Amino acid sequence: MVVLRIRSGHKRKYALVCLCIVGFLMYRYLGSSSSTPATRWRMSRKVGLAANTSQFTLEGEPFHILGGSIHYFRVPRAYWRDRLVKMKACGINTLTTYVPWSLHQPERKGFNFHTQLDLEAYINLAAELGLWVILRPGPYISSELDLGGLPSWLLQDGSMRLRTTHPGFTQAVNSFFDKLIPKVVPLQFKKGGPIIAVQVENEYGSFAKDQSYMLFIKEALQSRGISELLLTSDNHNTLKSGGVDGADSLDVFCSCFQPNSPTMVMDYWTGWYDVWGDLHHVLPPEDMVSTMREILRRGMSVNLYMFHGGSSFGFMSGALASPSYRALVPSYDFDAPLTEAGEYTPKYHLLRDLLSRYNSKLNMRVQYVNRCYSFPDMPALHYREAYEPAIMYQHLSLWDALSFTEGVSKPVNMENLPVNSRNGQSYGYTLYETTITSGGYDIMLRNKGTCFVECDGCRSVGCFAVETIKRHKSDPSLQGQRTLSLLVENCGRVHQGRDLDKQHKGLVGDILLNNIPLRDFTIYSLDMKPSFIDRFAPWKTLSESPSFPGFFMGRLFAYGYPSDTFVKMPGWEKGVVFINGLNLGRYWSIGPQQTLYLPGPFLNSGINQVIVFEEQEGDYKVNFEDMPDLGMAADIQ
Repeated sequence: MVVLRIRSGHKRKYALVCLCIVGFLMYRYLGSSSSTPATRWRMSRKVGLAANTSQFTLEGEPFHILGGSIHYFRVPRAYWRDRLVKMKACGINTLTTYVPWSLHQPERKGFNFHTQLDLEAYINLAAELGLWVILRPGPYISSELDLGGLPSWLLQDGSMRLRTTHPGFTQAVNSFFDKLIPKVVPLQFKKGGPIIAVQVENEYGSFAKDQSYMLFIKEALQSRGISELLLTSDNHNTLKSGGVDGADSLDVFCSCFQPNSPTMVMDYWTGWYDVWGDLHHVLPPEDMVSTMREILRRGMSVNLYMFHGGSSFGFMSGALASPSYRALVPSYDFDAPLTEAGEYTPKYHLLRDLLSRYNSKLNMRVQYVNRCYSFPDMPALHYREAYEPAIMYQHLSLWDALSFTEGVSKPVNMENLPVNSRNGQSYGYTLYETTITSGGYDIMLRNKGTCFVECDGCRSVGCFAVETIKRHKSDPSLQGQRTLSLLVENCGRVHQGRDLDKQHKGLVGDILLNNIPLRDFTIYSLDMKPSFIDRFAPWKTLSESPSFPGFFMGRLFAYGYPSDTFVKMPGWEKGVVFINGLNLGRYWSIGPQQTLYLPGPFLNSGINQVIVFEEQEGDYKVNFEDMPDLGMAADIQ
């Protein structure tokens, strides 16, 4: 009787235990055929992604890569999940991302893999959400970044030959890979992670200065533990010169197909980037989806570059060299399926519909790796707000903000300035000052510059174009000793092409006065880092006629939970905007970009500091709108 009473009393507990066991077994075995990396290959991860037949296989089963590029360094970390879930909800099964060497190693002995640059966290999040990953670690990545993602301190070596087996470059690559690769090795497919492939360098076929270089990069990856499928990516006519034995060569975009091997469009451009002084480039949604439909009809794998572009915050944007120098805008919207602020576009909806129908058909033919799953619901959009304008109420002249850095005998370019633990200056402005007496002068500079000639407290101002020699004639009205000040900006180093070694910024060579080189310069490094801004004290009350260049401070009030907004600068000419010490990027009245994206996570509830550095003239008011303005649009030709 006692035994019977005990069994009766625990009947519910026993039943609950049995249900849990049954549920676990169903999850363990039935769930193993689902499409998520976290569950699909619990029993076997020995082969990985292979390209030995006419189509890719994953663990021996047919696999179709439907990829999309989202760069963690261009998206606020607080929005990583939102953007990746939106991509998965569109039917994408693979995330691709570059790794920017310049951001992870801004100084020779300084590495950053934290917060916004926590690559491991980003890849683990992709796995959690059910996405495979193709990693593109460079070391050169292009990606429209300053110097193609290479750190500028490499240019301190006068004999440097980037993207070759030059000893100075290979030693630096080895140092970077020693830190980077051990972080991603445990995240490979065969070790239980989501990384199914790794790209070797980036489009080297169009550079191809050193036949041994690609082999060096391949061995640098494999010797540190990379064991997944290796890929190279090039335009079709440079595939051979950019390939390496043991890596599968993929077209950036192609219209031809190699027999008996899988074909993948590694970078199908969903739009294009913009440069200052041009129009905002767009690709009609119907054109993009029509091309995607043809790619899928031919059974090709594909990666959408970009699925979501995000923003090149701060000074990370690159530049074009041909046919003339043109700097890129900070927005990396790219006219992608998700906007810069993560909003859905007509491209997104058309693509989601196409991939939904494609997956339904695929599910009828392939029942394992590419097994169809119902698309997740589309996440709700973040609220956007048009905040009240920030009125500038304090001002600091550039000349009052100067912090003496170093006195040198002759002009030095940015990269060789003895600052930042002798790693030079990567971004921002540099001010060169010396004393002159009479005569004209010749100046050779790289990037936009402004000249100030000061005499008895008055300044004569002139502007220089990019990559030019400026000859300034003698001014009879200016007699006696006076200060020659040259403010030079790095608008962005070229991010592609065969002249990467020549991307030194600042003054290059001597300044001549009556054909005699000037000496005894004082040089100020104005890199616009938060530490630079924090040194400003005391600020002055804004007068009716403040001097330029100068810094202006105001306040933005955000009540409750801060929302996304867009900074607009009507009445201002050219400069930089900082919110709570964070550099949003440049603004420039010539356009096309007219607003800067300000994510809600960058704001505090309550008072937010707004600082503007303006070079020429300002309206003393900063507007905040609930819609972006990327300028007048033009279809990509």
